[in-house]
Amino acid sequence: VQLQACGGGLVQAGGSLRLSCVASGLLSVMGWFRQAPGKEREFVSAISWTGSRTAYADSVKGRFPISRDNAKKTVYLQMNNLKPEDTAVYYCAVDRSEWPLHTAPHDYAYWGQGTQLTVSS
Repeated sequence: VQLQACGGGLVQAGGSLRLSCVASGLLSVMGWFRQAPGKEREFVSAISWTGSRTAYADSVKGRFPISRDNAKKTVYLQMNNLKPEDTAVYYCAVDRSEWPLHTAPHDYAYWGQGTQLTVSS
């Protein structure tokens, strides 16, 4: 499975941006993680195969809805009301299993190359 994440960029605080992750193969649970300079990679959000179940980090809950289009093999992360602390490289990943929705990076088997988001104050 190969993943291609895109959609990052530079945005002002309070703005919005949508990340996309296109996969080359069959998918199960998909997740988004982020890593800021000098910090560990952290969980952002995850979505089940059907899209009926989602999980969010407290820091993004209510601001970053996750969705997917299996026909397009694409997962989206809509990022609203962005804050400077959201600045990071964002990665999409495929979980090793179909359930539950994991939040630890080691539970994910395949990773995209990352896309940079910078939020200016």
